[in-house]
Amino acid sequence: MALLLLLLPLPALASEATDAWQALREGRALLLMRHATAPGTGDPAGFRLGQCATQRNLNEQGRAEARRWGELLARQGIEQPRLLSSRWCRALDTASGMQRGPVQAFAALDSFFGQPEDGAAQTAELIRAINALADGAPLVLVSHQVNITALTGIFPASGEGLILPLPLRPQTKPLARVRAP
Repeated sequence: MALLLLLLPLPALASEATDAWQALREGRALLLMRHATAPGTGDPAGFRLGQCATQRNLNEQGRAEARRWGELLARQGIEQPRLLSSRWCRALDTASGMQRGPVQAFAALDSFFGQPEDGAAQTAELIRAINALADGAPLVLVSHQVNITALTGIFPASGEGLILPLPLRPQTKPLARVRAP
């Protein structure tokens, strides 16, 4: 009987995921993901924006995750999303590694790990900026753990994505969580 009870929620979860992907395709949701695997925490001493050699970067696993994200998006019918990324190399490389189209650097997605006092204002700016975007192709955002946690209260794994309803709001409950493929 206990085994049967464990199986009961699965159709509901599958249905929720299907509905979340549909909302993303229709522009009623966005995909917010943490950059793919880049070993370490924070940024090394001497970090400089725009100079990848000074940053924590994707490893081979992270590059493979980015490619698989692109394949997953294509399987879900999301061929050419609007890709917005933090300006950190590991986020830009995740977005471009998906091979789904051009990537636009978006400062509101930048990490504030080293300046946590900036988190509330930057999260508010992200919400405002995303909600001001015109309708268009599905929206995929690549950011960092601290940003995603500040917005949703969820601590995502590297390469994990959250499908969030639009308009974007603070502490929004995700429609679905998508593990790194």
